This record gives sequence, C-alpha cells and structure tokens, in this order.
Amino acid sequence: MSLDKKGMLRGLRISKNVAIKVISALVISGSIGTATYAATIDKIVVEVDGKKKEVYTYASTVKDLLSDEEISVTKEDKVYPASSNKITDGMKVVIEKAKPFSIVIDGKEQKVYSTAKTVGELLKEKKIELRQYDKVYPAIHKALGSKQKVMIQRAFPVTLHGSDQSQQLWSTSTTVADFLKEHQVSLDEFDRVEPALEENVKANMAIKVIRVEKVSDVLEEPIPFSEVKQEDASLSIGTEKTIQEGIAGKKKKTFEVIKENGKEISRNLQKEEIIQEAQNQKVAVGTKQEVMQEKVEGQKTETNEAKSEGEPPGREFYVEATAYSPNCGGCQGISAGGYNYKANPNMKLIAVDPSIIPLGTKVWVEGYGYAVAGDTGGAIKGHRIDLLMPTEAQVYSFGRKQVKIKVLQ
Repeated sequence: MSLDKKGMLRGLRISKNVAIKVISALVISGSIGTATYAATIDKIVVEVDGKKKEVYTYASTVKDLLSDEEISVTKEDKVYPASSNKITDGMKVVIEKAKPFSIVIDGKEQKVYSTAKTVGELLKEKKIELRQYDKVYPAIHKALGSKQKVMIQRAFPVTLHGSDQSQQLWSTSTTVADFLKEHQVSLDEFDRVEPALEENVKANMAIKVIRVEKVSDVLEEPIPFSEVKQEDASLSIGTEKTIQEGIAGKKKKTFEVIKENGKEISRNLQKEEIIQEAQNQKVAVGTKQEVMQEKVEGQKTETNEAKSEGEPPGREFYVEATAYSPNCGGCQGISAGGYNYKANPNMKLIAVDPSIIPLGTKVWVEGYGYAVAGDTGGAIKGHRIDLLMPTEAQVYSFGRKQVKIKVLQ
C-alpha cells in the first residue's frame, strides 16, 4: 500500500524535530516497501504557566518531549507528570515555571525562586520554620504576588520587672514603647520606665516599670502648752498654786508622699495649719514672808537654829543629787507632772521617786532652794533626785553630790 507522505504531514502541528523523525521514518519505510510506520506518533497537550498547545510527538518520555519542544526547566520549576514518565496518547503535560521572591529575616535578604502560591507554602518549601512569637508579613495564609518580599522578625527574650513580679517575655519590638504596647502594659501619669521609652530593645534586656504614686497624708499633732508663773502675795514663799490648767492645742500638717512600687521614698510638708490654739497653764508663786516667832524660854533650839540658817521646817533626809537640763538627750520638754520645763528652763523642778516623795510635793533642797517634785526619771530610784538646771554647763558643774532635802507639804 503506497503512502502519500506529504499528505500525512499536512495539517499536523508538529515540531521541527518531530517532522525530521517522521520524514526519516517514511523514507525508511518507503525504501523497504512497507506501509507500516516505524514508530507511533502521539497527540499531547502541553501547558506552560496556563498557556496550552497541542503537539504531536514520537518522544518516549516527558523529558524527551520537553527537549523536542525546546522547553527548558530548572530544579525550581514543576513538571506534571514527572520527567521520567512515559508518553501516552492524549496525555497532558503541565509545566509551572518558578517565580522570583525575596525572603528577609531580621534585615538579611535572600533571593529565591518558587512555584509556591502562599507565604506559608514558600516558607515550608524553603524549610524556614517560624517559632511561636516570630512575626511574618504578609501573613502565612496570604497569596504571593509578583516579586513578593516576605519579611520575618525573629522573637527574642526580654525580662519585664513589674511592681510585684518579674517575667520573661518574647518580643519582636524595636523600642521599649513598642514592647510595652505589644504586651499591653499601660503607664499612668507619674510612672517611670528604665530604660527610656525611646531606647531600642535588645535580646536578654531587662525592662523595669516603676509605678509612681503621689498621695497626700494629713496628720494631727499636739501643740504643747506653756506654763506662765505670776507672783501671789497671799501665798507663802515656796508655795505654788495652779490657777489655770494648761490645755494642749492641735495643728494639722499636710504632706505630699511619693511612693515607688508601693514603698515610700519621700515626704514633703506642703501645708501646716493650727486647728486649736494651746492654752497656757497659769501658776501662782507665793511671795509672802512668814513671821518668825520669838524663842520661848526653855524651848529646844534645834528648829530655830535651822531657821536662822535659811532652812524651812519639815521632814528632812539626805539624798544623792544629779542635774539635767531641758536639752538633755531623751527629754521631751513636758515633765511627768505636766510642767513645760523647755519653755520655762529657770523653774525650780526636781525629778523624784514618787514612792519616796510624791509628785506635786513642795520641797527645799540644800544648795538649790525651794522647788516642786514634778518629774520622774528612769534612773531616779529610792533616795535619788535630779535637779532641773537651765543649761548643760550648769549640769556638768553640779555633778553628783549628797544634799539635804526637806519635804514641806
């Protein structure tokens, strides 16, 4: 059976290589006088990046087909089915060309080629793993665009010290302010942050949030009353009588208190006002001279002799005496009997053991004169007394000595 070789090729869309193979086959088959082809021709659909065309081929594998059709592929391109697959009539071969992309990790950029459709597919293909707190832009589910740039920020550890606890957090923030915003840490008006908000955050950095409070604290304090003495001719010398009780006043102090993380760090007085004025204590001091009786014949003379020496009558005994001043260490200014000796340093006041000499008792002390037992002291026990002196110099000068004391009333 004779073949119309030119008619068979007419109307077929075949490549140059295929045409050569067909003609060669026809020539060979014609030369031996047979009507049988030396090879079978297959109809194939080839699709490259969505563009399709039909071809006729004698290729035995997909790889041969691509070579015949002069379609070059790289290792990043995808070919379906695989290049090693056998060609069959009616087969569809799909070639997907890889596209260029950029992946930037912490500022370092690398160029890649891929057929991935989404950011996630691209990262998986390039074996780039994302940790829990890493950030990627666009998001991993987003489709890749032409020449898309994918940005990745690796998270690093930062220690946050708060008012009551410390914790390690992960961050991709650039500044301290961004870090606090990322972790929803709000700052009040007076709060401080170390380092400053505009400082750049680095791996293993410690950030301190100091909570600052400014509050007002109002305190009431007593105002000590003063003692005012006035002479009274109706009272005997050495006799004192309270004619008006002293009343302590009150004052209010307003402080501005600054606290950091709950601990007070400063206290400043802002305002002071008097709520109630103190009322002075008024004391009458006797000036009346006692008339001495003439000596009665036959009367014992011990008492009269004592009076002639300036000693008043009364129960007498010897004590160990020391002295103190209004400015001594631990002195409060108000005696145990309520006398304000700080305001009246020249008053005649002695500290006693109340079990020996009751408070309020009028006494006469050798070398000191008339006084009132109006104070106590931790070291004043038994037959010991402490004499009030106006100055420390007088205290040191007096020292410690044995003196005679008389209890008048």
